[in-house]
Amino acid sequence: MAADSLPARFIATAKRRWSALAIADSTGRELTYGRTLIAALLLARAIRRQVPEDTVGLLLPASAGGAIANVAASLAGKIPVNLNFTAGAEAMAAAVRRCRIGRIVTSRTFLEKASIAATGDMLFLEDLLRFGPVSKVVVAAAARLLSAPLLTQLMVPARAPDSVATIIFSSGSTSVPKGVMLTHRNISANIESVNEAFELTAADVMLGVLPFFHSFGFTGTLWFPLLTGFAVVYHPNPTDAKSIGDLSERYGATLIISTPTFCASYTRKIRREQFAALRYAIVGAEKLREPIARAFKDKFGLDLLEGYGCTEMAPIVSVNLPGTDRRGTARHKPGTVGRPLPRVEARIVDPEALDHPLPNGEGMLLLKGPNRMLGYLDDPAATAAAFRGEWYVTGDIASIDGDEFIRITDRLSRFSKIGGEMVPHMRVEEELQRLLPEPHTCFVTSVPCDVKGERLVAFFTDPDARAQDLWDRLGESELPKLWIPKRDDMRFVDAIPTLGTGKIDQRAVRELALTIPRRAAASAAMPAQPLLSE
Repeated sequence: MAADSLPARFIATAKRRWSALAIADSTGRELTYGRTLIAALLLARAIRRQVPEDTVGLLLPASAGGAIANVAASLAGKIPVNLNFTAGAEAMAAAVRRCRIGRIVTSRTFLEKASIAATGDMLFLEDLLRFGPVSKVVVAAAARLLSAPLLTQLMVPARAPDSVATIIFSSGSTSVPKGVMLTHRNISANIESVNEAFELTAADVMLGVLPFFHSFGFTGTLWFPLLTGFAVVYHPNPTDAKSIGDLSERYGATLIISTPTFCASYTRKIRREQFAALRYAIVGAEKLREPIARAFKDKFGLDLLEGYGCTEMAPIVSVNLPGTDRRGTARHKPGTVGRPLPRVEARIVDPEALDHPLPNGEGMLLLKGPNRMLGYLDDPAATAAAFRGEWYVTGDIASIDGDEFIRITDRLSRFSKIGGEMVPHMRVEEELQRLLPEPHTCFVTSVPCDVKGERLVAFFTDPDARAQDLWDRLGESELPKLWIPKRDDMRFVDAIPTLGTGKIDQRAVRELALTIPRRAAASAAMPAQPLLSE
């Protein structure tokens, strides 16, 4: 069944788009589909010789080299596991152990830039890409002259569609990261659904700014363009607006997948003409605030299309789209994360009785479709807890309106039981955010309380704001008094801790709230002092 695998589909696309640009990056490297295929086939031979295990670790940034290494690992019949180099050495070592990785493919140049020490289990692209002239000629000739089915039969080990294509570790923003096993069918199905929704063409060019260890990077900016047949241009740092603007202008980028926070930076730092060719700007991973959406639209004339996904769904579930559908209904509704993609189903159920649907109310969001994960690596208990029959239990609280738009209201884990009442953190954040000028933001977490079970702690990043003033104004809002943090639990920080993917690191925020002692109530009226430094 190799013909249904990701590498087999890439071979078919590369043969069809041989001379077209496939990959470029900010180092100036450019490869056509033909050159990408040849390089990946050569590297796959080296990986097969030197990696006996089923899995291979990849420690590379979003770049031409990182993309080729992923394709090559799949062509070699291996399961690529992109290691999260922003999570630290201990987290990477844990992933290596759990996936039983024996060898890690990386680059000396990258290790030096990232200040990561080399280890004995590493294979370096600088060495692996040194091919003899005979090998180059033979592989190039085979890639060019053989048909896609024959090349696949000769070069790609047989893989069933439901075999594991990659293992991606969940962000770990709320708990210990879990190894999500995604199959070739999961990722292919998600790509087909996205392509059906967006009507992309061979002339499109994607800006790839997300890391491959993130599911949106792996599916959305790696395999999506390479299987669909349009170009992708990589830059490894999504916060480097200047380089991203330059790349967009140079290659005429038409599509970007990013986060609202990153897009707010692009609005401030990228010139209007640099995004002139952009057709789609898709954002996720955090709630899209209206001021960010408005500023982006005012500058670039383009709506930020908020979407929703999760690693367990490979990952894209729903997204807003421009224009109207065949019924004349708008495909974009601000405040929602759009409609489910084709072949993805969503339902709302009672959080305490998952078999009890709530079609017109707010409750737990369940999802199913061909993109639903196989399960969690070596964790049958967590896998069983995540499934309700065919449905994946997201842990997100949401509602679905009459036009099928999904509105995410919070995560179940982001509710606190205070005095016997469930208090939603996101609702408190919404009120607090209204009091803060852009680009400042806030985040609410909770810590144990001996009296009421839990208490809320709110962090904000505006250095000019006074905790007393914010507390007073929250008291004037429509929030129930029980939902408002105490005055000495309104705290200033230079920045809300984030993960390498741009998502808020909820565990780090909670640990911060636990490690800082409460100030005396008498001092709460004083201007807040910084608790985090850059």
